[in-house]
Amino acid sequence: MKRKLTLIACLATAAVIAPASASVASDRDHNNDPYEDVAHGLVSPLHLAIGTNKSVYVTQDFAGKLSRINRGGTVEGVYTKGVAGWDVAGVETRGATTFFLESTGAGQGDPAKLDGWLKAIGPRGDVREIANLADYERKYNPDGEQQYGLGREASAACLREATPPQDEPGPPPQYKGIVDSHPYATAVQGNTAYVADAGMNAILKVNIRSGAVSTLSVLPPRSFTITPKVAEELKLPACAGVAYAFEPVPTDVEVGPDGWLYVTSLPGGPESPALGDRGAIFKVNPWTGETRLWVDYILSPTGLAVANNGDVYVASLFGGKILKFNGWKGHRTQFLAVNQPADVEIHGRTLYATINGLSGAPAGPGAAPPTEPPVGKVIKADIR
Repeated sequence: MKRKLTLIACLATAAVIAPASASVASDRDHNNDPYEDVAHGLVSPLHLAIGTNKSVYVTQDFAGKLSRINRGGTVEGVYTKGVAGWDVAGVETRGATTFFLESTGAGQGDPAKLDGWLKAIGPRGDVREIANLADYERKYNPDGEQQYGLGREASAACLREATPPQDEPGPPPQYKGIVDSHPYATAVQGNTAYVADAGMNAILKVNIRSGAVSTLSVLPPRSFTITPKVAEELKLPACAGVAYAFEPVPTDVEVGPDGWLYVTSLPGGPESPALGDRGAIFKVNPWTGETRLWVDYILSPTGLAVANNGDVYVASLFGGKILKFNGWKGHRTQFLAVNQPADVEIHGRTLYATINGLSGAPAGPGAAPPTEPPVGKVIKADIR
């Protein structure tokens, strides 16, 4: 991993897994209450949703597939993009209709190459295009006026140190939101689909009947003050004491029993011991767009589910655990220790999760897929 603050972490290329953070209290006895396997052999199972008759829908993102796991554990294909470079993400179900996201070109620096859609599959397998999210980003760029990078107090020496070499990718030391879209997760309520776009750094509202798109909230930058130790480790000595505004990178959105949206957010920069656990959960008012930081200091939160009592369960991908946050006070405990949990969903008193979430993912852009058989799984466990 490059030792520059200019590196923006990307989930798809996160081959260097950050070490787990300090353990938290556990409210489960794993020996007496183990989880159950629902399905295995999946490629990058990063999202899931619960359908009718206890079926489970799971995206195999980097394979460009949406699959359904039936009650007997059999896995059948529902939709395959069939074009290299596209990923399928953000599945959600409402009755007999399944909503999902697909995109390509995210993070490549060329707005013309962006393509991304919210789509729906009917009970007969017919696919409907609801909204072109890439076109919306090209037209409006919701975070285009948001400032990222080093603060105004940065000296000329600091700016020089943080400027990437010409032969290395990376944003300038100070920049505004670029044209980029990576629709990553969705939640549907009534006639509205809420989309967490990890490229726009925004939560969108989509009318699932008309396809009209609007910006509900642009998440605020995640500020980090560079300590002398971090400045030394990243070889940016002149930047000690300077604030750096990282991109917020939303990864999941769910509707809570209080009516607010709960949104997980990656820290938008390298997740390393030097910088610490900087992921967060935001609450967004779906009527006004008001955005509040609810809980932070989470390592790589990539998926969440909200129980009927308001408790929030979060998949900490690089932390190797599923965390539980008390809905009233945000107090955290460890619910389950698992490898690379990527997403969680709740149905009744059962929590479903994807684990080994990066199984089968390429090591970087243009890299060939791993040759080992995929070991991604969907599991389930009781909640109490």
